[in-house]
Amino acid sequence: MTVPFKKIAESLSDVLPVDLANDVKKNVRAVVQSSLEKMDLVTREELTVQEKVLARTRSQLEELQQRVTELEDALKRSADS
Repeated sequence: MTVPFKKIAESLSDVLPVDLANDVKKNVRAVVQSSLEKMDLVTREELTVQEKVLARTRSQLEELQQRVTELEDALKRSADS
């Protein structure tokens, strides 16, 4: 639980009766969980995997761009000869 939510939960626990505070805490947790699920978030692990895939793809793209440039130069040189 992040710090702001924790502070809110603690504040509610201090001012509400224990039974009511527990019910409120459960309801707030359910609402937050539902909201997070609707946001279609990814885990840190999924993000890390995708960052690695992107880095590898970027590297391959740069290599291919370099190769295309070399081939275009070679084609131009052979056409000029």
